[in-house]
Amino acid sequence: MSEPIRIEVITTNDGLKKAVGLIEKTFLEFDACYYTQEGIDTFLGFVRDTANFKDATVLGAYDGDSLAGVLATDCGKGHIICFFVDGTYHRRGIGKSLFRRMLEDIKSSRITVNAAPYATEIYHRLGFADTDVTQRRNGIVYTPMAYEPEQGVKKMP
Repeated sequence: MSEPIRIEVITTNDGLKKAVGLIEKTFLEFDACYYTQEGIDTFLGFVRDTANFKDATVLGAYDGDSLAGVLATDCGKGHIICFFVDGTYHRRGIGKSLFRRMLEDIKSSRITVNAAPYATEIYHRLGFADTDVTQRRNGIVYTPMAYEPEQGVKKMP
């Protein structure tokens, strides 16, 4: 990373296609091992249908022209739809930067996510708490979690 990472709202179809590509690649690398084939197919079918992002705010983290991370949020419902950082950019603060930017935009008093097993510890570090036990639906394994902005992480790590 030679220049600072910049966070931008993704507004174009081309930008959304690149975001979906990053999500797919990262999912297959880090999350798919926890899922059945049904779960993999369900997840990939969901992200490939860009209509699922029509009411979302999709943030991209860019290193120059390279897309390094994506955070898609249904701001009206206060729910994180997808949150992925390319593996070559892990542990560089990109996820935290995306999350901070999302907090600036979201008006919800509670933010929820269905966290994949790989991501639960990351969400815990961001201030999320489990709201239920790990679940499996349509082959997808996730832990329901929530974050209460007024409880503190606007002054996040």
